[in-house]
Amino acid sequence: MDAVDQILAQWRRERPDLNVTPMGLLGRMARLQVHLRREIEGNLAQHGLSAPNFDILATLRRAGPPFALSPGELLATAMITSGTMTTRVDQLARLGLVSRQPNPDDGRSVIVTLTPAGRELVDAAVTSHVATQAAITAPLSAEDFDQLDDLLRRYLAYFEPPK
Repeated sequence: MDAVDQILAQWRRERPDLNVTPMGLLGRMARLQVHLRREIEGNLAQHGLSAPNFDILATLRRAGPPFALSPGELLATAMITSGTMTTRVDQLARLGLVSRQPNPDDGRSVIVTLTPAGRELVDAAVTSHVATQAAITAPLSAEDFDQLDDLLRRYLAYFEPPK
């Protein structure tokens, strides 16, 4: 019996009229997220990066040469909000990890480009990040991993329909 089971037992005792079963699934997912975030953010901190900053650098890196995207393209593929985007790009530019170039297709906008220093940093960080992800998913057998990945993909599709 884990901590979530104890919480469910208390609710079932106090409110037997409620079906608290979904609370168990969502509670476990929330608790797992705390542990996973701690591991991932700890690893990124060793590279001097926050998760949102890493996300921007990684998005630019995986875009391929010339490692440049418009702010709108960055926002569409990154996992952060628009308000966070401007602040993070400003920080990364001050650190010399990205630069802003005029957009040749639209003089009113800019293109955010990964600098050589930014590429070096994100390449080191993503190597370490992938190793951290492997370590925190290692307790799952290959079969469990595939099954959980499939279930979560289907569940996420409810909120984010595939394109």
